[in-house]
This record gives sequence, structure tokens and C-alpha cells, in this order.
Amino acid sequence: MRTLYLDCGMGAAGDMLTAALLELMPDPAAAVAELNALGIPGVRFAASQAVKCGITGTHVTVTVNGEEEEDLHTHSHGDHVHHEHGHGEHAHTHHEHHHDEHAHSHDEHAHHHDGHAHGHHAHSSLHDIAHLVRGHLPLSERVKDDVMAVYQLIAEAESHAHGVPVTDIHFHEVGTLDAVADIAAVCLLMERLAPDEVVVSPVHVGSGQVRCAHGILPVPAPATAYILKDVPIYGGAVRGELCTPTGAALLKHFATRFGDLPVMRVQAIGYGMGKRDFGAANCVRAMLGERECAVDEICELRCNVDDMTGEAAGHAVEQLFAAGALDVSTAPIGMKKNRPGLLLSVMCREADREAVLRAMFQHTTTLGVRESKCRRYVLDRRSETIETPYGAVRRKLSSGYGVRREKYEYEDLARIAQARGVSLSAAQALAAQCARQAGHIETQQLEKEGT
Repeated sequence: MRTLYLDCGMGAAGDMLTAALLELMPDPAAAVAELNALGIPGVRFAASQAVKCGITGTHVTVTVNGEEEEDLHTHSHGDHVHHEHGHGEHAHTHHEHHHDEHAHSHDEHAHHHDGHAHGHHAHSSLHDIAHLVRGHLPLSERVKDDVMAVYQLIAEAESHAHGVPVTDIHFHEVGTLDAVADIAAVCLLMERLAPDEVVVSPVHVGSGQVRCAHGILPVPAPATAYILKDVPIYGGAVRGELCTPTGAALLKHFATRFGDLPVMRVQAIGYGMGKRDFGAANCVRAMLGERECAVDEICELRCNVDDMTGEAAGHAVEQLFAAGALDVSTAPIGMKKNRPGLLLSVMCREADREAVLRAMFQHTTTLGVRESKCRRYVLDRRSETIETPYGAVRRKLSSGYGVRREKYEYEDLARIAQARGVSLSAAQALAAQCARQAGHIETQQLEKEGT
């Protein structure tokens, strides 16, 4: 299984993730050229060598119309903020800005528009960003979906932090281009690297406070903290904002799971550097390699019966699953005296063998059970729940051995299909659309089919 491990022991920011993934590419220079070919208005990517604590890595700079976004804000007020590059330098000085304030409610938008007439203080809504990403960037549909899903996480976090609807959240124009560049870069590089799974370490968020337009806030700042709900995070002695909202949203979107470095054969290592120097190397480390899929041993228990009714056999199958069976199957067989019979095969884990054996003897007419030990090779599997306008749909995801699969629960699709008067395929298409767009979808097509 192709596994990407992201070590976020010094947090994460969009530019650092971009740099770390670039180092994993077969030709980083060609990858930078591809990023510049995206044609994001006024944006240019540049990669340079950087050294932190004696370790050499890559630093990525994103400029908008020839200037870094932090430079563009040097002469502006502290409430015009989105300071993604070189995380950690945002806190504790009078001139530092915070990404969390890059988004404002509609009323704040009007205030800034009237009070600060500088050209680069224009704002963009989430709709404007979607128009740019989906209508003008030469990206695959998958990458576009990833970009907008990440932006949706950020917008929802800003909405929660400011207490206004997502539709009233506006992003400063220059900061928007800067963030679109970071997010699009990571999403595109993820598509090129195509890992089967992404494992992310617990995230170091830093400590202390950060200055923003509304005053001094604790680290992690509200939007970052909201995005990192249900994610293992920790603080420490490092003073500063180590994880930005963009970094947090990218990790949240792409992580298959959070945890320690798994057992894997590492084939490539990348270091994405921040700007500020700490006692520890200020970087995100990315490791790409192969991890063996799960192998376990199971018991296969079998018996032949020729004196059970179909109803009794069906009841026995249900009871075997209740006893801990992993799988139960039946097959017709011919038995002695030319009587038709039934072969009952049950797979279970070693720990459940006794309970399953008892159930086989209790609920079938067999007088004996045969046992075989088997090695089983399985894909990694997990399940999740997709929220749709018509209720929750469970989805099973599996990956490994170079394949990826997904399957929606039939019962959930059937419920939606019956309620809306549409086909199963239409119900599945709705669930898939909701999965791609994080629950924010248009349902006109389904509604039309249901009329």
C-alpha cells in the first residue's frame, strides 16, 4: 500500500506542505513549473533551498503581483490579515498578523471597504473562489473538488468563529489568491503522488497568543481550533502559532487517519521549511513509501447437514453472525443415500471460535464440525457517514494493493430512493456528490428525476 506520512511536530502551513510534497516528486523543478502554469492571477511559485537546525529542505515562496502577501500588508493595518508563509512568526510582536482574520463577515467587509480604500483590500466570497477554481484553473475535477472542500472547511470555521453564515464570509483578495495558490498546489501534488492512504502525526499547534484585528487571541486561534476538532493536537514550549487554518484544513481533508509513523518501507523523504528559526527544525516532514496490507489468521469451520429446513438454516446463519462470525455461506451438496444437503461454512477469528462452535451445534443439526486455519489478506477498510439532504448514508471505503473501492450501504440508498421516488443509481449519485462537496450540494437533478 502506497502510504504518505506527514510529520507535523512543528505544525503545518500551506507553503510548508507544498514544499514537503515537492521534495517527493521525481522532478521538483517540473512540478513548480506546472504550478506556475495554473495561471492563478498574478501568482508565482518559487522553490529555494533552506536549512533548519542543520537539515536541508525546500522553502516555497508564493508572490502575488511580484510581492509576498506579508510584504503587501507591511504598510496596511493589522486587521488586513492572512499570513500563511513561515508560520510561527505571527505571535507576540506588534507587526504580526493572523490568518484567522483573513475572513470577515459581510458587515466587516463593508467597514473595511469604506475605511481602507487600498486596491488590494478588495474581498472575495466563497462563490467567487469557486468561480475562479472551477471556471478558470486547468485542474482535474478531482483536484477542483479537493480545493473547494478544503476552502469549505476554512469558511465553516471562520463562520463559526465570527458567528455569521458562511455566505457572509469574505476573504481579502490578495490573501485569497495566496491561499488558493497554497491549497491548489497541495491538492495537485497529492493527485500526482496518489497515495493509497495519508497518515498524519498528532499536530503541534504551538502556544501563547496571537494578535489580530479584534485583539489578542490564544493559540490555536479560533478557526484553527475549530478545524482541528476530533484531531489529536498538542501544545508545548514553542511560543507562536505553528498550525494555520489552511494547514489544518489540508491535513483534515486529506488524512486517512491520525497516528504514529506506521511500519513502512520509506522510499522518499521531503522537508518543507518555514521561515522562522526555533530550537527545533521548523519543518513538515513527508515520508512516502510502501506499507504491507493487513494479514491475519482466521478459522474456517464447516459442517454438512441434510435434515434441516430452509427456515432453520436461515435462522442458524443469523445466530452465527451474532456469535461473532466474520462470514457465513451455504452451498447445496449431495450427501450419502443420494440425499440433497447443505454445506455450511463459517469464518471467524480465533478469539471467537468457541462461541461460534457453540452456535453451530446449538442452531444446526450437525454432529461434527471441521476446522481449517487460513491466512487472510485484506484491504484496509473504514466506514464513514455522508450527510445528504434526505438523511445519512453510510459508505465503506477500502484500499490497498494498488486499488481503491467505495460502496454505499444498500439500505440507506433504498430509503432515499423510496422516499424521493427515484432510482437507486440516482440516490447513489446524490450520496457521491455530497461526499465530494462535504455536504454542500445542489439537488436539482435528483428533484427533477423525482417529479
